Amino acid sequence: MDLSYTPEETQFRDEVRAFLDEALPQRLSDKVRDGSTLSKAEVEEWQAILSARGWLATHWPREYGGTGWNVVERFIFDVESSRANAPSIIPFGLSMLAPVLIKFGSDAQKERWLPRMLDGEDWWCQGYSEPGAGSDLANVRTTAVRDGDHYVVNGQKTWTTMAQHANMIFCLVRTDSSGKPQEGISFLLVDMTSPGVEVRPIITLDGDHEVNEVFFKDVRVPVENLVGEEGLGWTYAKYLLTYERTTMAGIGASRAALERLREIAQAEQSDGKPLIEDLLFAMRVARADIALKNLETTTMRVVAATAQGGSTGAQSSILKIKGTELRQEISALTRRAVGAYAQPFLPEREGANEAPVGPDYAVAATPTYLNLRKLSIYGGSNEIQKNIMTKAILGL
Repeated sequence: MDLSYTPEETQFRDEVRAFLDEALPQRLSDKVRDGSTLSKAEVEEWQAILSARGWLATHWPREYGGTGWNVVERFIFDVESSRANAPSIIPFGLSMLAPVLIKFGSDAQKERWLPRMLDGEDWWCQGYSEPGAGSDLANVRTTAVRDGDHYVVNGQKTWTTMAQHANMIFCLVRTDSSGKPQEGISFLLVDMTSPGVEVRPIITLDGDHEVNEVFFKDVRVPVENLVGEEGLGWTYAKYLLTYERTTMAGIGASRAALERLREIAQAEQSDGKPLIEDLLFAMRVARADIALKNLETTTMRVVAATAQGGSTGAQSSILKIKGTELRQEISALTRRAVGAYAQPFLPEREGANEAPVGPDYAVAATPTYLNLRKLSIYGGSNEIQKNIMTKAILGL
């Protein structure tokens, strides 16, 4: 299998790099590089720039306003964007819901919702996890009871990322409890401004407001907001998760973080010389670099196989496990490199009156380390991914 880029793919990579050099505002890339939290307006600013270029909907066919890129081109774009410290594209509408609508949604749903994603009119969040239904989504208890031309929704979702900004949420809801758990789940689009929807913040270990609880009390949702057929939400959810998990290797993000780690280790001193020259620390950085190169090779194999019509299958679980573990290791090494200056952790670091203690790069070291503990949990915990691998690969 040839894992090198073709001349056409190399040309595309150069085009992406040139675009990022020209169009990415320096103040946004600086914030991403330093681990600062971007505001909603800043995320929308970058997504508007991509939309104007026609590069926002990377997973969509051209007929719906997408790029029409193949899997290799999407991989190149993701890696180069991360290396340039570009803000992440909020995936819930563009990369997760949209593929489901394109494949399973009605013509009316596509005509209504897809253009609103491209122009930024809607901000979507994902209503999957619940108390007692995280990695095991078959335990979903939020109900949707048919009442004429509406569903009446009651229940709770949790760990809902960016729900404080969202005006729409796509939810897994239980419409039938008589059969197997998976058979009674449906896929519903809910307006967050509807009466009966309440969002409560969850402040995470890093002191940030990123996730939320969402409560539904007698929320009326039009029947036309049901995606596909009633009771087939489990099928649509599995289809969506293939888009979520195959991006979790995080090659570009790990590469950018590793390069930043080397810069910090060059600036920090140990026994009168740069920390990067410390044998033990340099060995750990080298080990992370080797792991990243191995992960990149494996990812390229999966990308090449997918480009030839293959399926990711259990390989996406391998990428998820190794990719998340690597990003956690790099964040741990960064915190170790900063040393004592990482200790005065300030949850209110964004907008605090006091000047940071130590160098600028010390401010985000501990918050980033704490925030990335989530990587091995969300999107299906790494323990669940190992179960998938033992069944699919080993037949156990």
